[in-house]
Amino acid sequence: MKRLTSTVLALFACAAAAQADESLGQRLAQNSCAQCHSFARGEGHGVGPNLFGVFGRPAATASGFAFSKPYVEAMKGKSWDRALLERWLTDTQAVAPGSGMVYFQDDPKKRDELIKYLQSLK
Repeated sequence: MKRLTSTVLALFACAAAAQADESLGQRLAQNSCAQCHSFARGEGHGVGPNLFGVFGRPAATASGFAFSKPYVEAMKGKSWDRALLERWLTDTQAVAPGSGMVYFQDDPKKRDELIKYLQSLK
């Protein structure tokens, strides 16, 4: 019985360590964004474009992804930086009215964590 208890405690410790290695931003992205987006280098697009390397990339440019006309028009001349991502994650439709993406993250701390995660994808 003592050995079983030790094994169970070790498994919980491993699970907790694995979760600690995953950032809050990564968990938020997996829970809120992964239904439409992928995040790893070389992964295909989903309903939305792959977000690997998005930080610093000109908006409406992801090789092989067909962006909507309203999105392309609204994002013309913009690049993904902290300020644009902050506005985008606050209210996508305020940044690109008529685009297919609708997302609102009211919590500034969560937006910051998502931005840090996206910035890490390089």
